[in-house]
Amino acid sequence: MEEIRSSSSPPSTHRTSAGPENQPFGSSTKPEKSTALRLKKGCLAFMVSMKEGFEYVKAFFFGQAKKLRARSEDEAATADLQASKMQVEAADAAEDAKTRLNKSA
Repeated sequence: MEEIRSSSSPPSTHRTSAGPENQPFGSSTKPEKSTALRLKKGCLAFMVSMKEGFEYVKAFFFGQAKKLRARSEDEAATADLQASKMQVEAADAAEDAKTRLNKSA
């Protein structure tokens, strides 16, 4: 004869947790960013890029004006180095700003 066991149920093969296959469509475990937040971040990144471009062009024209006014070859070389330094500083500032943007969002 069969032995009657206590009220324990047989092991279940059905998963009750909300794993990736049991989640409703469109939901995920990561919080989703709103469209407005992504748009704001994109606009800020665009503005940083525009500012970088403006600073780069400003440094270029500054260097050209200094070179035209130079009275000696040394002054022209100094103006060229100064313009290059300004361009590098503009690129570094833009990179730092974009890094801060990525960390904040």
